[in-house]
Amino acid sequence: MTERIRIVSSKVLSDFWGTVTGYEVDYTRADGTIQRLRRESYDHGHAAAVLLHDPKRDTVVLVRQFRFAAHLAGGPDFLLEVVAGLLEGDEPETCARREAMEEAGVAMIDCTHAFTVFVSPGSITERIHCFVGTYDGPVEALSGLGLRHEGEDIEVIELKLDAAYAMIGRGEIMDSKTVLLVQHLMLARR
Repeated sequence: MTERIRIVSSKVLSDFWGTVTGYEVDYTRADGTIQRLRRESYDHGHAAAVLLHDPKRDTVVLVRQFRFAAHLAGGPDFLLEVVAGLLEGDEPETCARREAMEEAGVAMIDCTHAFTVFVSPGSITERIHCFVGTYDGPVEALSGLGLRHEGEDIEVIELKLDAAYAMIGRGEIMDSKTVLLVQHLMLARR
């Protein structure tokens, strides 16, 4: 497939939180004609996400935190999400375990890879490695967790898996990795 795509030029447009690069690409269409495309991509690295699940009580741990892009888009300022973070040179499972402890104060018993997805492949290079991690609860409802120097101010919430699933339908959970992982666990439970 890559013989159909030739990068003609690239230019870094911004390198603040992540890197935004503008590209000119010659794309060979299915009919053989070449079309010049202008695209931008946003790169801030790859990530791991984990849905923490206590199978005995059928509960999950989610975190609520401020999300600036959701705020700008007119969504809720604070999203309810699975634990996640950038790989920062670690293997995906190592990252998932680190983030579970850092964001939720949970040491996982087991960690199983569920799937890997591109977040928004039209413009974002990020790939998220998604896991289901087991824990033995209950988990204390805490707030103020995360890394302060990264602007994290995380609230930990434990709830029944069925309740989390119902929140998706009501629009109370809007984060894609969380929707996918909760649905994955619901399907696996069957």
